[in-house]
Amino acid sequence: MTSGKEDYLKAIYIISESHELVTNKELSEMLHVSPPSVSEMIAKLQKQGYVDYTAYKGSRMTKKGRREAGRLMRYHALWEVFLVKCLHFSWSGAHELAEGLEHQTNEELCSKLDAYLGNPEYCPHGDPIPRVDGSRSGITSRVLVELEEGEKTHVRRVMEDYSLMDYIQSKGIEIDMPVTVLEKEPYEGPILLETPKGNTSLSYKAAQQIFVDDEEEDE
Repeated sequence: MTSGKEDYLKAIYIISESHELVTNKELSEMLHVSPPSVSEMIAKLQKQGYVDYTAYKGSRMTKKGRREAGRLMRYHALWEVFLVKCLHFSWSGAHELAEGLEHQTNEELCSKLDAYLGNPEYCPHGDPIPRVDGSRSGITSRVLVELEEGEKTHVRRVMEDYSLMDYIQSKGIEIDMPVTVLEKEPYEGPILLETPKGNTSLSYKAAQQIFVDDEEEDE
């Protein structure tokens, strides 16, 4: 399978975690490719049994597709853990290198890497690592910006965006860190957080892409 097809499968996998049918428009925006290119690739993926496409509605990932996408994401995440934990790369640096390494990995290497790292369940920025069968769980959907002043929570994951990951790390924010919302400026202003490292301010845009404990977990 080419790296281009692999990138499409990963994108469909990620988007389908929030809703089953993935539109070509969503893929075009996520992968920064033209709509005709998306249509062409979806036709290829459907022919190979990775997706079921319904005209004017979108693509639904098959079991074969989910297994393949989960495998690639598993490779990627394990390399991220290795690069951050063992070689002390930043989140964004590890993510960039893992994009290439995942395409050069096989099951034997993945198994040995997984065992060497102690079978981690999450990547450095909090995404759950897919299991061998391609499934994964533990995705939190509540974002930091939804919290009110005085609410306490834990940072669970950060969107996979280079500049965002660098920004979050520069602010001293870590995965599983307990935080309290001290102040929210009106009109989408910055959010002031209390953390174990001291108070820090985050932009509204960043707070929209930081996921925290779901409400039911807080009760």
